[in-house]
Amino acid sequence: MEDRHRLDKWLWCARFYKSRALATDAVQGGKVKLNDERVKPAHAVRIGDRLTITREQQVLEVDVLALLERRGPASLAQSAYAQTARSIERAIRNREQHQLAALSRPRPEGRPDKRERRAMERLLRGQG
Repeated sequence: MEDRHRLDKWLWCARFYKSRALATDAVQGGKVKLNDERVKPAHAVRIGDRLTITREQQVLEVDVLALLERRGPASLAQSAYAQTARSIERAIRNREQHQLAALSRPRPEGRPDKRERRAMERLLRGQG
């Protein structure tokens, strides 16, 4: 096995993206940084490098621990990287904020009946 790997291939093998094309698009779009630098999808990844991966509202920081030859089971993929302590703390904080936001949102008792649904439709159409 070599001591370096293509960035897009490593991201796909480590199961951060479902396809290599999605991994390539993410790297080209600036969603993945290698050692805090924006790089191309074919850039070499080595053991000890730090990746910053932005997916939706998540920002993951991982250290590369191993280079995978091919895409395998998730348990093997998870052994190829270690999430940093700062990244784990950020994830916990985001999860708590989402839970608090969910508690403050109004929740209906159940599904609206026919009369309530028609009233909502009138309201939305502006015939209130």
